[in-house]
Order: sequence, then C-alpha cells, then structure tokens
Amino acid sequence: MSVERAVVVAALDELLSAKSIRDYCPNGLQVEGRSNIQRVATAVTACKAAIDEAIAWQADLLLVHHGYFWKGEAEPVVGMKRQRLAALLNADLNMMAYHLPLDYHPEFGNNTALGHCLQEHLPRFQLCPGNPEQPVWQGVFEKPCDVQALQRGIELAVGRSCVWVAAENPKIKRFGWCTGGAQGFIDQAAHLGLDAYISGEISEKTTHSAREEGVHYFAAGHHATERGGVQALGLWLEREFGVKHRFIDIQNPA
Repeated sequence: MSVERAVVVAALDELLSAKSIRDYCPNGLQVEGRSNIQRVATAVTACKAAIDEAIAWQADLLLVHHGYFWKGEAEPVVGMKRQRLAALLNADLNMMAYHLPLDYHPEFGNNTALGHCLQEHLPRFQLCPGNPEQPVWQGVFEKPCDVQALQRGIELAVGRSCVWVAAENPKIKRFGWCTGGAQGFIDQAAHLGLDAYISGEISEKTTHSAREEGVHYFAAGHHATERGGVQALGLWLEREFGVKHRFIDIQNPA
C-alpha cells in the first residue's frame, strides 16, 4: 500500500508529541523526498551506510533516532554532511528523525523497549516508567537479584558485553536505566536510592560517581540501547498504513 508523506509526518508528530518537547535538533521530517511512501526503512542513525542500504532496498522513507542539524554543529554543507544529503536528495528519499520524543515515549520509546528486553532476561521486576522531568526509568525486583545476574541479563538484552563499574552492594533491589548518552543521570540514580544504573555510554567522571555514590554502573552501548524505538515505530507504521518495513542495523561499538 501507499500513503502520502504528509499523512505519515502528521501521524508520527502527533503520536510522539514531537512539537511539545524541547530538543537539540528538529524532530520530524528533516529531508523531503517523494510524496508517497510504500517502504519504510528504520535505523538508529542516518549514517551513509544506512542511507545506502535504504536506497538499495528502494525505501521511500528512512526513519531514524539520530538525524541531522544538531545545535552547535557546523552549518556548511561540505564533506560528510554533503555526501549524506546528496545521497538522500539524489534518491528522492525522505528522512525523518525523532530524538528525545522517541526516548521518552511510554509505548514506542527506547527506554520502553529496553525495559521490555530486560524483563525477558532478568528475574521478575516491577516496571516504573520515567518522564521528561525525571527521565530515569526504574525496576524493582520482587526478590533481591545478584549483581552478576543483573550483568548477564543486561548483556543478553542488548546482545553485547557491558562496561561494569562495580559498587560494594552484591544484591540489587532497585535499579534504573536511561538509554544512549545518559550517563550523566547517574547522580540522579544515586539520589533516587537505586542500587544500579544502566545507560549507553560512559564518561571519565561516571566511574568516580559510581564508586563514590555506591551505585553499580553498566554502560551497555549507545547504539545497542537505542535500537528498539525506531523498530517499534516502523512496525506501527506497517500496521497503521500497510507499508513495508525493514530495520537496518549498522553495528556500532559505542
């Protein structure tokens, strides 16, 4: 089936409340292509490799979490930026991106998706969603969990090994997470009384905060923790409009 681009843009903007969340980049349609959409490719980042695969698959829309035009980035369209934009424009390929609206969404967001993956690989816990004002999601185990079991469950959930900064407490009752580059929320995790905190990346100071505040910290990968949201959106578009969907997973060790 085919659907007009304007219909897809309006539907996703409304679904994700994109206009109501302040962000570091524009959310929604970033590069305009053809007016009708039959095939939707999703990816974490609109890198050249993802663009090339989307074009090879004859996608009409590339929907990503990390798009373009970030605050503070260089404005000239040269080098890598030119090559990416030229590929999209030459192929008449639409590119849409949703950053913070996709992180925070209670049904389709990255944190929601990671929470569901953790539930598949960890002992039973109660899920406590976050929000834009308090973005750290929380889980409370029915019975305290060995920290080694938490580590194994995280790695199974994201499909890769984690960096683990250990604290003294061998048992985990309450833990939290916020996907991607949210390592700075470890201080908030400590303030919330969590025994462990999971994010994507680690900074030099994260190690010291974890040790000194007594919180186990797990860096599970920026890319790895943010694969779920765009896939959920792609599947929603498939159900809602009858378009074809394919997730393009460009591996990234970060």
